[in-house]
Parts: sequence; C-alpha cells; structure tokens
Amino acid sequence: MDYITNTPVASLIFIFTIITSIYAFNDKELMIRFMLNPYTVSRKQRIYTFITSGLIHADWMHLIFNMMSFYFFAFRLEAMMGSWQFGLLYFVSLILSDIPTVIRHKNDVWYNSLGASGAISAVLFSFILFQPLSSMYIFPLPFPIWAIIFGPLYLVYCVYASKQGRDNINHDAHFFGALTGLIITVLVVPGIIPHFITALTGNR
Repeated sequence: MDYITNTPVASLIFIFTIITSIYAFNDKELMIRFMLNPYTVSRKQRIYTFITSGLIHADWMHLIFNMMSFYFFAFRLEAMMGSWQFGLLYFVSLILSDIPTVIRHKNDVWYNSLGASGAISAVLFSFILFQPLSSMYIFPLPFPIWAIIFGPLYLVYCVYASKQGRDNINHDAHFFGALTGLIITVLVVPGIIPHFITALTGNR
C-alpha cells in the first residue's frame, strides 16, 4: 500500500503494464493491434500505438527485464520529482522515443516495435540527473559503476548496436528515450542542473 500511496503513477504503470503484457501473450490479435507499425503510423493510422506499444512486450524475458529496470528506478524517481512530473516524463518519452523509429522505418511494412524500453530509458536518465553517483551495473562488467559513467556508455552502445542492426531490439528508442528523459527533467524540475552539479562535485 505504501507504493500506491507514495508513488501512485509508477504503481499503476507497473501493474497495468504487467497485466496487459501477460494478456497479450495469450491474445495474438491484441498484441498485433497494440504494436507500433511505422508504415501504418506514418500514414496517420493507428496513432494510438505510440502508447499501446509500450504496454505490451514480446515475451517473458522482455517483460521481466523491463519491469525490473522500472522497479529499481521508477518508484524512487517519482518520489524525488513528483507524481505529475513523472507521469509526464513517462508518457511523453514513450511517444517521442518512437518518432525516430517511425521516420526510419516508414516504408517498411513488416517492421514492428513494442515494449516500454524507450520510456524506461527516460526514467533511467532522469534518475541519473538526481543521483549521478549512484551505482549501476552494465553487462558484462561484474562490478557496479557510477551512473554518470553508465550513462555515456549506454548511449554509445545504443548508437553502435543500432548501426549494426544484428538483433531485434529497437536501440533507437533506447537512445532517444534517454535524451528525452534528460530534456523533460530539466524542463519540469526547477534547479535540477545545479542539483546535478552539486551531487557530482560534493560542493554545498
């Protein structure tokens, strides 16, 4: 109950995303209807999939990984930045992180994208602005590194992986979600840049 009372937006997103994803695992028609298809969206059809594609996941591993990341950072972030600010960050990032994908794949009728990774990247990078010296893990390193180091490495990896295109992961959404998270946080949280510098340098 403390989560719902103190961080209602993150709680609702967490619960609803899990329920919707599990339901879609057993209803392929729903999954197809909810997925983002750039070819269709670029022709002004199924615009709603900018949101619904973030409420479903490809499989259990995809869902578990994203929801674990959400759990570790989203609740703490909402408590630090405020509920309406967190909700705005999450849903605007969910939309904006997919726009480059729509532009890049607008003529690829068979390309689809789903999952909350873009919005979760936004949450992660917003969190970095609040706590740049918190510890994070990056695969395959067996030890934690500071968030301020993790961030640039993550962005470089996203760019590299996107150019390689060897997997089925939408690295563009990760990259642009991260940038969107930084920008929105700076816009809606007064004093976040001085806070970031202070947290980084230890000067008060």
